[in-house]
Amino acid sequence: MAIQWTEDLAVGVKDIDDQHKELFRMINQMLEACNQGKGRTVLTEILGFLENYVVDHFGTEERLMQQYDYPDYLSHKNHHQQFIKSFMELKDKMATTGPGAHIVIMTNRVVVDWLNSHIRNVDKHLGAFLKDKN
Repeated sequence: MAIQWTEDLAVGVKDIDDQHKELFRMINQMLEACNQGKGRTVLTEILGFLENYVVDHFGTEERLMQQYDYPDYLSHKNHHQQFIKSFMELKDKMATTGPGAHIVIMTNRVVVDWLNSHIRNVDKHLGAFLKDKN
């Protein structure tokens, strides 16, 4: 149930692409821990890391958008805020129910599907805009 980074997900901005690849790697670790029935500790650590990492990554994108006066900044930032809310709900659910198949399903819906869609439909536009600025 791992997710694959493919070059068609590249937005063309090295820092953003590298961060996306790292997110995919960590999400795969989390999914693998769920699939192996690992204890709450492993998932809690990975979810904590992902929580901080996503905030850092979104911060990078938002700084670049502000630096180059990206016209869709508010909409893009709103996507980030919606994801953080959904991610926190996932984290809370895992804390109350523990790891299991339901967490794998929720992770796929909340994190994997959103990340693929966001990169393809939102970040690609940002990447094209930033490439024009450089």
